[in-house]
Amino acid sequence: MPFAWFVAFRYLWDSRGMTLLILSAVSIGVSVVVFLSALIGGLQTSLIEKTLGSQAHIVLHAPRDLARHFAESTRERGVARLTQAVAQRLRSIDQWPSIVKEVAKLPEVTAVSPTVIGAGFAARGDATLPIVVRGVDPELFIAVFDVRKRMLEGKLDIGGGAVAIGTSLADDLGVHVGDKLRIRTSEQRDDVVSVSGIFSIGNAAVDKTWVLTSLRHAQALFALPGGATSIELKVSDVFEAERLASMIRDRTGLAADSWMTLNAELLSGLSAQGSSKSMIQFFVVVAVALGIASVLIVSVVQKSREIGILRAVGTQPQRVLTVFLIQGGVLGLVGSVFGSCLGALFAHLFESLTLGADGRPRFAVQLSASLFIQVGVMATCVGLLAAAIPARRAARLDPATAIRSG
Repeated sequence: MPFAWFVAFRYLWDSRGMTLLILSAVSIGVSVVVFLSALIGGLQTSLIEKTLGSQAHIVLHAPRDLARHFAESTRERGVARLTQAVAQRLRSIDQWPSIVKEVAKLPEVTAVSPTVIGAGFAARGDATLPIVVRGVDPELFIAVFDVRKRMLEGKLDIGGGAVAIGTSLADDLGVHVGDKLRIRTSEQRDDVVSVSGIFSIGNAAVDKTWVLTSLRHAQALFALPGGATSIELKVSDVFEAERLASMIRDRTGLAADSWMTLNAELLSGLSAQGSSKSMIQFFVVVAVALGIASVLIVSVVQKSREIGILRAVGTQPQRVLTVFLIQGGVLGLVGSVFGSCLGALFAHLFESLTLGADGRPRFAVQLSASLFIQVGVMATCVGLLAAAIPARRAARLDPATAIRSG
């Protein structure tokens, strides 16, 4: 074993009480970091998945009709300039098949689904409820929203006038798979359809209003032959959605809304959670650094005579410096190992204590190898930095003074 390592471990063993104390402090600090990172990371992932479970990452649609500007003469003034808002009508995207092909070629885009979306009413017996009709190509649509995994009854078979509806809407209308209902759209067109499947997205508004039908059927219901009112995209990195939406907007001239724009309050909350986690980690790191530094400073004072003897027999200051840096690094590394295990245990315990009615955890923690590696590197670096001051002090001790005063 190299000389510096031998002396470092000897000093740690001689001061077993202080070594155990600082290892406990480092382990607890690291466990707090691991637990909070796993909990907040899992919560953020869960919120994003639930949010994106009912909406595309990016939605392209035709630009809004601009307001009208016109002049009007009055008695008091010669001319008054007036602005009148234009009622927005349901219209198709021009040349949407070519746009679908263009955006599908982007490496960041993983799925593209043209859609016809419009408002209407569903009626059965005396019940009439507002709905959102979504005409889709099933194979393209499930690449953006995998509704098949959310089916409670029946299947996603929306050809030939069949529809799939949300579970809340089915309950309100009192329908099951195979039952009939009448759909009337905002274009004053109606049709009797058969319910082929009932799904549950987990979003109250979606489960209460969505009616999925084929793209061709929706085009007929909204008088849009061969049209598509929106193009829904799924991207590989959800946090790059806004940048990609801006690029597509400039390239195609269409309005492009990313989930980040539509859920600004959610992003603000996620940012606040991230800031809170960073602040807690900072104070934990400071506490760990102060603990290691204080123990090593005491060790330098206690071992000053031994350090003086080492210097007197020819030990270089760099070796003395290395001895205390090794102690700091070892304390940080070993503490991170125990702390990571303890933090993972706390995270799984918390997860098992917060089970929902369906038996699944309400707060799924997110533990990964990258988290443990990051925490281990951080703790080791903090140990080395905390040991720098006492190490330099030990290396600068005058041998004669240290032996005489020690």
